[in-house]
Amino acid sequence: MKTIGLIGGMSWESTVPYYEIINRETNRALGKNRSAKIVLYSFDFEAIEELQYAGRWDELRRLILDAGMKLKNAGADFAVLCTNTMHKVAGDFESEVGIPLLHIARAVGEKVREKGIERVGLLGTKFTMEENFYRQILEDAFRLEVLIPGEEDRKIVNSTIYGELVKGIVREESKKEYERIMDRMKEGGAEGIILGCTEIGLLIKNYNLPIFDSAEIHARQAVMMSLAE
Repeated sequence: MKTIGLIGGMSWESTVPYYEIINRETNRALGKNRSAKIVLYSFDFEAIEELQYAGRWDELRRLILDAGMKLKNAGADFAVLCTNTMHKVAGDFESEVGIPLLHIARAVGEKVREKGIERVGLLGTKFTMEENFYRQILEDAFRLEVLIPGEEDRKIVNSTIYGELVKGIVREESKKEYERIMDRMKEGGAEGIILGCTEIGLLIKNYNLPIFDSAEIHARQAVMMSLAE
């Protein structure tokens, strides 16, 4: 079994499901009282959020690389960045840190393609929805057509993530708004919906299209990578 290095705390509300899923699936695969070998580095999310909105991505990149080195030095065999948005600064992670990074967009793209879906809606932070670092992998590596909400709906999705979900606040009103937004993407031709922020799975559990919970998919892939020969 390989040791998994988790870079979490972005937010801690979504890091908890990673820990739970990874250990549960490891036990399911190995039986007895087996559990995963994990090293965790957890950030203070307030500092991360402030840097994101200030556009100080170079500083965020250095923080992620430093966390990766700490995990490597603690014995991690590969890293899992428990967030979608911060993959924006992870392009040179493997070359700089020296251990593999299990990329969340690739894990999600594989799962979407397994379902035979070609046109998919994407929900996430404004950075994930509006910029190319995430969508381009889905489009180029997996030949997916990626749909995002309109501008006002993107603001609702983003503000719900930062104002509620990262604090563990789950409101029925917000769930209905997300469902309305997903309905619009369905009307636009989406065959499935990517929950492209690791907190959205706290709010959306099911829908009348296939949903792809990035946190759950990523965590399950980490188990497969850990247990691979």
